[in-house]
Amino acid sequence: MKVSVILCVFNEEKFIGNAIESILNQSLDDFEFIIVNDGSTDATLDIINSYDDERIKLINQENIGLGASRNKAMAKASGEYVMFLDGDDWFGLDALEIAYNEAKSKNTDITIFQIKYYDDETGNVSGNDWFDLNSFDESFDDCVFAPGACRDFLFDLSVNACQKIYKNSFLKESEVKFVEGIYFEDMPFFFEIFLKAQRISIIRKHLYYHRKHAKSITDVIDCNYLDTVAAGQELMRRFIENGFYEEYKFDLLAYKINGPRFALSEIVDECKEPLFDLIHEDYLEIKDSIYYEDFLKELGPVKRKFFLDVIKCKNYDEFKMSLD
Repeated sequence: MKVSVILCVFNEEKFIGNAIESILNQSLDDFEFIIVNDGSTDATLDIINSYDDERIKLINQENIGLGASRNKAMAKASGEYVMFLDGDDWFGLDALEIAYNEAKSKNTDITIFQIKYYDDETGNVSGNDWFDLNSFDESFDDCVFAPGACRDFLFDLSVNACQKIYKNSFLKESEVKFVEGIYFEDMPFFFEIFLKAQRISIIRKHLYYHRKHAKSITDVIDCNYLDTVAAGQELMRRFIENGFYEEYKFDLLAYKINGPRFALSEIVDECKEPLFDLIHEDYLEIKDSIYYEDFLKELGPVKRKFFLDVIKCKNYDEFKMSLD
């Protein structure tokens, strides 16, 4: 088995057919297709069951969330390589073949490819710096590199799990798992798995299409973004536990501050106060930790001011007044 494709879905009846067909019609046919129906309450399961293909392995379960579902599917994956697909997205029809041949020929732990944005409302297709791999200059083309080569732009890379093909034996040996029980489960997973890899390559071809629509989690700044705090806490924990912290702390601390800082400025109004409360609690814990001095020393002036203002303000209204 060359590739295990993992698709975890919850209530994706509108798009799931397109996602499934993009896999079943691949130019490479030596794959298993693990579909996890994570407690859908719409017609998603009926649509999955309408496909009669022996390569499909269905896991039908009560809802446990995307991170836990991916972990469950990863444990069952038997392919030489593993790829992920979201239920509202799709792969180009030669994506598995191109990604597998690149990873196999270069014996990589991780190979990263390009993604196109598809706007469901307008039908426009576009890219961005993250999805187009613009952080990688031409010296990264057609070669194998270690994560240290990306030291200066690590936190500019896309954390999207679906943008990569992973060697299955490496996934199992590394024991890296997705965070369970929160949104943004991709982010801590990506940084840990990337920094544990030894052989990485890129493909400058758009193999994956990410659909932007009204209910897309990462494209709507709603109360799901409360989980940026928990995701940042988990990221810090993994860097510390794996011995990555000292080398990357300057950029890591800036990245940890920037996520919630951006979310607080853009999130819908009814979620601003609860998000501030979570950030405030997190920063008070940092203030009482051995890492507090690192935040004061390593953060630039804008991020340090945000950090200290959140600590000193008792509530969101007081914080808003400090901005005036």
